[in-house]
Amino acid sequence: MTKPHTRIWILAGLLAFIYMVTPALAHHSFAMYDQTKTTVLTGVAYQFVAQANHAEIHFYVVGPDGKLAKDKTGKNVDWGVEMAGAATVAQQGITADTFPVGTIFSVKMNPLRDGSNFGSRVGAIAKCPWKTPPAPGKTCDTVKGSEILGGATF
Repeated sequence: MTKPHTRIWILAGLLAFIYMVTPALAHHSFAMYDQTKTTVLTGVAYQFVAQANHAEIHFYVVGPDGKLAKDKTGKNVDWGVEMAGAATVAQQGITADTFPVGTIFSVKMNPLRDGSNFGSRVGAIAKCPWKTPPAPGKTCDTVKGSEILGGATF
């Protein structure tokens, strides 16, 4: 038979565990992404964010004409893509060192439901050779010498 104070500590430990796990489960919901849509974009990386929970690449979109896309105000159209944690994507060859500023790549993602320029990566990333963009309207997987990272095919 356990002592009353031991049962209290067990209950406190169980409640603490539930308290810590519940936000983590909620955080990993992908409900904010429209998983019925897949957006394919090619862009030029301007920031790699290595976080434990989700690594991100922020980039300027390359338009169908092969030039950086501009918004209504003339600024570069920027997007971000969320991926798995930094350690996981590093095992796939996706790091700050392999995606320095200026890296051209293509990515498939489920966009945010609210229409913001951000998405959750779907499948592999196609990385163009340094300073070698794809032909207008094409993606990096069509460029000779491109790399496929985080999967077998783009």
